[in-house]
Amino acid sequence: MSKEMQELQKQWHSVVQSIHSNSNVVAFMNSRVGQYLDDHPFVALSLLMFIAVSAIPVAFFLIFVVTTAIMACIGVIVMEGVVIAVGGIALLCVLCGLGALSLGVSGVLSVCYIVLSSLVNYWYASRGQMKQEVNGSLPQKSPSVLDLSANNGKNE
Repeated sequence: MSKEMQELQKQWHSVVQSIHSNSNVVAFMNSRVGQYLDDHPFVALSLLMFIAVSAIPVAFFLIFVVTTAIMACIGVIVMEGVVIAVGGIALLCVLCGLGALSLGVSGVLSVCYIVLSSLVNYWYASRGQMKQEVNGSLPQKSPSVLDLSANNGKNE
């Protein structure tokens, strides 16, 4: 390896050692949660990624809360009401749009289900009719459930 790479490896090793020797890290790794995360690295990585990804939205929300609290303390209570009202209206619009979208998607999926089941039934019916025509017999009407129940009533 090159000299720069060895130097970089030594620096990285010293950073890792300083983290592992930190008393808070040692106390956490000795806890039950730390032991579990040490035994399950995928869960630890997933938790780390969730925390890293959710930091920005949480920070924006906290900034929004602090800003509205400062505006309320200054005396701009009306402004806070307007901001909350606009946010509520925006949320209502988004939820209505999502409701309409879900109704549309469920309608399309229902139509697709009906069409596909009808096509499959038609395909099996025409396939059975083809087999009967190939055997030389005419298609016979299968007795329906109502016919069977009527015949059972006559036999008794």
